[in-house]
Amino acid sequence: MDPGDSSDSLWSIRPPLQNSSNPKDQEPVELQKLRKWQQERMAKKLHSDYEHAIMRLSDVLTDNMHSPLHIASVRILNAKQTRASFLEWLINPLRPAITAHQDVETTLHAIQNISEILRRSDNFEAVVPSLERSRDELSHPQDVDLVFKTIEKGKYALKTSTTAGQGEVDASVNAFVRNVFGGAETLSLHMAYGSTTKKTFQGSFSAPITPDLNTWADLSAYGVLKDHSLFASCSEVRRGVKASIRAYIQSRMGCLESNDNGSDRVCTSIRESAGQTTKSSISYTFLKDTRDHPTLGTRGYSTKLYHELAGLGGDASFYKVETENHLSRTLIPGLSVSLSACSGLLWSLSRPSLFPDRFQIGGPTSLRSFKINGLGPKDGPDSLGGELYWLAGVSAISDIPKKPDWPIKIHAYLNAGRLDVVDRSSSVAENVRRTITKPSISAGVGLLYMFDPVRVELNFGLPLVASQGDRMRKGIQVGFGLEFL
Repeated sequence: MDPGDSSDSLWSIRPPLQNSSNPKDQEPVELQKLRKWQQERMAKKLHSDYEHAIMRLSDVLTDNMHSPLHIASVRILNAKQTRASFLEWLINPLRPAITAHQDVETTLHAIQNISEILRRSDNFEAVVPSLERSRDELSHPQDVDLVFKTIEKGKYALKTSTTAGQGEVDASVNAFVRNVFGGAETLSLHMAYGSTTKKTFQGSFSAPITPDLNTWADLSAYGVLKDHSLFASCSEVRRGVKASIRAYIQSRMGCLESNDNGSDRVCTSIRESAGQTTKSSISYTFLKDTRDHPTLGTRGYSTKLYHELAGLGGDASFYKVETENHLSRTLIPGLSVSLSACSGLLWSLSRPSLFPDRFQIGGPTSLRSFKINGLGPKDGPDSLGGELYWLAGVSAISDIPKKPDWPIKIHAYLNAGRLDVVDRSSSVAENVRRTITKPSISAGVGLLYMFDPVRVELNFGLPLVASQGDRMRKGIQVGFGLEFL
């Protein structure tokens, strides 16, 4: 070959192999695209292998669900701060009896139930179950040990916070001692200073009393200083102890209350109610909530029923019942409606009702376009509270146009309600009829902003109907809290 020949056909380099790519593989040419394609293909293969493994494991378990498998023992590892007797107390009701009928299915149920009860005790950050061959030398081949590897939570915790809700801002300090005696007991201390509730102290001790952890016993002591000068010329001091059963059944309370005058212009009614009082009562609360959001629901309902009977000792003697109901529905995408209805009755038994036990109604979180606690009986500038009330409201809530993801919404409301004292010369039915037929009504529009869990409203509203003595708030009104009408 002549080296001077510059023919391209002679000096061009040809690949030794022909292109073997398949169009179905969609193999790219560029290196970066090739790497991405390989990663995606590997991910699909791994996902496919994982799904096949899960299906094979499911088939194996299904086919052997009734194969004999006996639980010889249950071991909890790394539970250094939790008493062994407490763990046995939790586990024994969940462990199937060791009989000839024990199989894989009952063992899997036992693993699930024991894992759940250990997590619910709030002693552990992590619970990892496993099965091991029984360590007993006399065990049968079907005997296994349930082993739970755990990581316990810290024993001490301290938290500071600033909260806003129900028209109040406060700063608080919370201290916790978890698993005090190794049986899921909790000791907590709470101190707070706020704008309306000036000082709060509460110390509580709780412990489970049933192995399913559905029933707890609580013992607490508390002290509260409230400033009522915004609607009444007084302040309120509460000190007490409370013992309760958190099985949503009942609670027993004994407290010492003091209603102090806040200035020299205090009305006669407030002066007469000033001083120390004691109360002993039993209360019951039922709550069910199916809403998709507790303060800005678009579907579902909630109902709350509260009963309190006082008179077992002390100065207070009454029966109180209160109910709250909310219903939310979506009309069209981006527009929902909320209906609310609340009512309460305080029926004195052997003594007249006291100021701290009466209902206070009015304000941006209850009856909008009225001042805070501005409804009901008055003595000069002071709100005395009432013994019978009802509230009803309807709100339409809409997204900002073209901004459905914004936490700011538009809403319009129509509220109605009334607060009265009970006329003991008339029946309960007559008192209710008189109260319902003379409502105070307000309407308005505004903006609401969700700052979970607090809801903030900026409304422009007008009172349409008001009873004599009701304190109205025309125009702009700002409200923030956890519960709204």
